[in-house]
Amino acid sequence: MHPVITSCPVCGESLTVTRLECGTCHTAIEGHFSLGRLGRLSREQLDFVELLVKNRGNINGVASDLKVAYNTARSRLDDIVATLGYTPPAEESRFDRRTVLDRLAAKEISVEEAMRLLRS
Repeated sequence: MHPVITSCPVCGESLTVTRLECGTCHTAIEGHFSLGRLGRLSREQLDFVELLVKNRGNINGVASDLKVAYNTARSRLDDIVATLGYTPPAEESRFDRRTVLDRLAAKEISVEEAMRLLRS
């Protein structure tokens, strides 16, 4: 079975589930159902959350599994927090030099974006 996609491949907007069906008795329910907060996450973000649960919330463990720096893993977690509609505490939302350089090294941001963040 394929994983559920959460955004439209044409325009990128959120998708709505309109039919649920039991795999055993084939009872079907039709309507408009939300995918919930987790439905906002991309496949990559869901994979990160799965690793976070596997590592019992230990970001160092996630960073090790992904073979990225701790700051890169932390930045990805911050992105997930923002996608879910939560705001991180003010001091955590600032970019420090090391985080920016780690994200640049991991090719998560462009050189231009890194320069902008380092200047702010």
